[in-house]
Amino acid sequence: MSVPGWLQRRLEAAGGAVPFSTYMDWVLHDPEHGAYGSGRLRIGPAGDFVTAPSLGSDFAALLAPQLADWLAALAAAGPDPRSQGRLAVVEAGPGEGSLAADLAVALAAGWPQLARSLELVLVEPNPGMAARQRGRLADCPLSCRWASFAELAAAPVRGILLAHEVLDALPVERISWDGAHWRRQQVALAGGLHAEPSLRLEPGPPLDAAMLASLAACGLPAQGPERPPGWSTELHGGVGPWLQEAAAALKAGTLLVIDYALEARRYYAPARSDGTLAAYRGQRAGADPLVQPGACDLTAHLCIDTLQAAAAAAGWQALGHCRQGQALLALGLAERLHGLQRLQGAQLAEALGRREALLRLVDPHALGDFRWLAFARSGPGDPPPLPRFLREPGGP
Repeated sequence: MSVPGWLQRRLEAAGGAVPFSTYMDWVLHDPEHGAYGSGRLRIGPAGDFVTAPSLGSDFAALLAPQLADWLAALAAAGPDPRSQGRLAVVEAGPGEGSLAADLAVALAAGWPQLARSLELVLVEPNPGMAARQRGRLADCPLSCRWASFAELAAAPVRGILLAHEVLDALPVERISWDGAHWRRQQVALAGGLHAEPSLRLEPGPPLDAAMLASLAACGLPAQGPERPPGWSTELHGGVGPWLQEAAAALKAGTLLVIDYALEARRYYAPARSDGTLAAYRGQRAGADPLVQPGACDLTAHLCIDTLQAAAAAAGWQALGHCRQGQALLALGLAERLHGLQRLQGAQLAEALGRREALLRLVDPHALGDFRWLAFARSGPGDPPPLPRFLREPGGP
């Protein structure tokens, strides 16, 4: 596989090999060459991969009542004098800006009084993506701004933090078992004087004490695991720092993580011998993360157990989790499908398209298997109520 010149030069400057996490960070987030950093990736049915918000505004319309519940509870707790009573919907890694734009419209239309004290804050580290988001949100009905977690930490907000398909793009460590030691995988530059440069994944140095200690949370024994040599997986070292930064940015409120995720017993099962890492481009998924570096999305499923442990360590209180199919049914997806039956004539094509999109959102073999995980930050007092999306459909 060919190596872009910029990546070859960077690997040579690093001595010929770097940990996989460093490689993943470069090819995704480098501001000039990274798939996200440069804005090269496109999200949507005509882009490189599909997300729930890219299928239409129904996803945001279903999510909006849950956000309104949380925001109303914060408003009822009384205003914060330092923020002039304003609340925030913060979205980290907003992609094309579709979810933020659709939520702004839904909240302004359905809860106008609440929306008057609401601002939309987008946390986007990649300049190429931020430029597209500004175009998408040019007519946003809510007050809108872009900020980093560090900037928000200087004046923390009260509200909701959304992380939709964000944490799966944080750089991961790839580790492998060689029969005697756990080793950190690295991406190395291969090829000699008479061969075209190429990339290869190879075992690196043994894990240090801190990384070995982290295996316990994954259910992986540090010595003598019942796995054959070459068995590989991922460790999510970036999730803990991200949750710490998020906690510093949100004074009080709720974090909602929506992403592919597995329990540790499934994620690190002996039969899953090559982890969950995948590359996406042009609506196609591949298993080789070294193909077309800087042109593909790289993603790894989250581990629910380690995510919850990292959240607790960062001061977040777990409110519960479920699959997306269950969440959207609790939020009224069946009623929305039923309502589409009333569209006739010229609206029939629209109704059929929306119906197909809604069914894709709950397909257990696709987007319906996403996990929704909610966490809260609050002061002393009553615990936050059970999220609406965790209640039975039609329940109180």
